[in-house]
Amino acid sequence: MWNTINEILGIVDNFVWGVPLMVLILVGGIMLTVRLGVLQIRRLPLALKWMIKNEEEGDGEVSSFGALCTALSATIGTGNIVGVATAIAAGGPGALFWMEVAALFGMATKYAEGLLAVKYRVVDEENHVLGGPFYYIERGMGVKWKWLAKIFAFFGVCVGLLGIGTFSQVNGISSAVNNVFDPNQLWTVTIPGIGTYSWTVVIASLVLSIFVALILIGGIKRIASVSQVVVPFMAVIYILFCVTLIICNIREIPQAIVTVVKGAFQPSAVTGGIVGSIFVAMQKGVARGIFSNEAGLGSAPIAAAAAQTKEPVRQGLVSMTGTFIDTILICTMTGLAIVLTGAWKVDGLEGVEVTAYAFGKGLPIPAEVASFLLMLCLVFFAFTTILGWDYYSERCLEYLSGGRKKVVGVFRWLYILAVFIGPYMTIKAVWTLADIFNGMMALPNMIAIFALSGVVVKETKEFFEKKKHL
Repeated sequence: MWNTINEILGIVDNFVWGVPLMVLILVGGIMLTVRLGVLQIRRLPLALKWMIKNEEEGDGEVSSFGALCTALSATIGTGNIVGVATAIAAGGPGALFWMEVAALFGMATKYAEGLLAVKYRVVDEENHVLGGPFYYIERGMGVKWKWLAKIFAFFGVCVGLLGIGTFSQVNGISSAVNNVFDPNQLWTVTIPGIGTYSWTVVIASLVLSIFVALILIGGIKRIASVSQVVVPFMAVIYILFCVTLIICNIREIPQAIVTVVKGAFQPSAVTGGIVGSIFVAMQKGVARGIFSNEAGLGSAPIAAAAAQTKEPVRQGLVSMTGTFIDTILICTMTGLAIVLTGAWKVDGLEGVEVTAYAFGKGLPIPAEVASFLLMLCLVFFAFTTILGWDYYSERCLEYLSGGRKKVVGVFRWLYILAVFIGPYMTIKAVWTLADIFNGMMALPNMIAIFALSGVVVKETKEFFEKKKHL
């Protein structure tokens, strides 16, 4: 049965993530890059400065840094560890190159999303600040485009409940925990109608569901408070591990870079014919890159809209740093670790096992310790992603339901249930399903980005004319 499901999902995934959508996302980023004068490079130092310096006076529910951490909590997840591994395994080392290209132009897209989110946000009767693609589509493009906003919101709910937010994250956590505590499947239990699983998987899903439930009840402020502590901590720890691995294998860096670049344009020359299509390398790199940093997806603007700020441009710059941290830094380090150690060429490894092999071989510590450290990083990464995507999905559902709290309350429990059953989905099916929903969510958002690009350019120009000292 699973083979049939995987085949069907594969066909749909190849259609959704075909040439048209990839071109739409890349061209959108290139167009904004040109019209904004390569702002993502010129203004990156300023963006990084504002990232940690909150605005003293501004409207919103959480600090600008808190909004960024909420967005990062949803982006820094299994995509940085498992997603990079699956992309390189399927598309060869060249997939990492295309992931970087997509991220560079994606920074301009993320800037535009953050700017538009603040410009067109609204405040409801309970003084909650709401914003995101559904509002900048409706208020920016006009009420006649509300149907497009609803399509975005619908797929936003699907991505959270059935894609990035639950199944793929929990699946990554349970796999990592199982690889450390019961790799030989010595303690198993048979679940009728589902299959036989290790007790570590069952216990991990139960414990995770309980912690998720306890935090989600608190809403955006509790999610933001948790994210502001966990996200910086886990990112710094993971980067330190990766830097250590790279330093220990510093002599292999030049060859690894050559392998990545050559694999982007001549995959068969690097993979020995296993992966021979530039399109496959590009497809996997772009798709996994967007899965990880969500540039063009339209999710991060939902968190950005809650920021305490009066300046749309300022929040756009802060939002842009999310893509830089997520992909340019973290995904690059994961990818280099996998290429440096040759983990992508080892037969029989899947998902997190590829990255675990790279850590075990590349770090100057026992492989068991390396696997345990990677597991901790993955658990924290994925846990915060689950929290962030619940917030995104609830805001999308609020828009669809006209703000009915009971509907959102029911959804929250369905979300927790999805977290619990996530480990019992196959890895391939989980990631393919996530890719499909990502693509369907990105389409209406990118249409809005193109339509409102003039607004983005105008706001940016006017802001920097007033702030010539910056």
